[in-house]
This record gives sequence, C-alpha cells and structure tokens, in this order.
Amino acid sequence: FSCMSIVAGLLRWTTETLGALGVYGLFILAVIESIFFPIPVDVLLIILVALNPALWWWFAIIAVVGSVLGAMVGYWLGYLGEIVLLERLFKKKHIEKVHNLFNKYETGAIFIAGFTPIPYKVFAVAAGVFYIRFWPFVITSFVARGLRFFIVAGVAAWVAQLDISFPAALVNAVTIFLVLLGLEAWLAWKIWWKK
Repeated sequence: FSCMSIVAGLLRWTTETLGALGVYGLFILAVIESIFFPIPVDVLLIILVALNPALWWWFAIIAVVGSVLGAMVGYWLGYLGEIVLLERLFKKKHIEKVHNLFNKYETGAIFIAGFTPIPYKVFAVAAGVFYIRFWPFVITSFVARGLRFFIVAGVAAWVAQLDISFPAALVNAVTIFLVLLGLEAWLAWKIWWKK
C-alpha cells in the first residue's frame, strides 16, 4: 500500500462512516484527530455544513469541543508517557522543532498549531511531555480551534446558501477551504520549516 492509498482509504472511511453519524461522527473525528488521526476535521465539517448551512455554528461548536477534548487527552498522554510516547508517535526532528517553539512561544505555539495546518496533535501531546501549563493550554486551544472551525464553517455556510446547485456549492466550499488551507500552509511553512 502506498501512503496516498492509505490516506485515500482513511478519507473515504471518514466521509462514509463518520459522515453517516452526522454530528456524532464530527465529534468523534474532532477528538481522534487531535490525538492521532491524520484526516482533518475540516473535511467532515464542510460536508455537514453544506448539507445544513443553518446549523453551521452548531457544527463549529461540536468541532471545537471535540478537538479540545481530544487535545486534553493527548496532553495527559504526553504528560504521563513523557518523551517515550512522543518518540514513538512522531519524528525526532519534529519533536525538536516543537520543543524549540514551546521554549520560545509556549501558548503562542499552541495557537499557531491550533489555527494552521501545522500538526496540532504533535503540539497537544508535546504540551504534556514538556509540562506546559494545562489551563493556558486549554484556553489557547479553545481560541485557536474556535477561530479556525468558525471561519471554515462560516465560509462553507455562506457558499452553501448561494443560489447554485448543491454539487457546485460543495465544490466552491471545498475550493475556498483549499485556498484558505494553502494560505495557512504557506504561513505554517514560513514559521515551522524555515526555522
């Protein structure tokens, strides 16, 4: 199996299995994505909002709460498992970058990871490993994930309510998401990989 076929399979499972569970599936995805799962919450969030744009704010709340609860689990796994767990889950060079960012920015690093495509799960687990203060971690996670998911859901709802057919609305929502993700990826690259 190639890496792309594995990701494609996980994406299909996410949209079909978790998507069929609606808001419960979104919550489950938000929790597991903050600990270990590679498919972003945004994928299912956009689909659910496109199907019911009036509830965009509710879907965003569910995504935020699930994501932060998952991050709290990741934090405690990191806190209890310390560096051994981190080294099993992530590459050493990423651990070192995260550690340097925590030393320099602490909760600022959590905010950047929570709002951009930088792997938030790495930061959630690492926050526990590096003994980052718990409540500032939780509050910063709520703010960062809240901004991200409310922006994504709001844009998806706006696109879905335009006077165009559903498939076109979905394509437009996904296109806008990909453009935003591209901008975030560029910002993340400038901050994360260039240092």
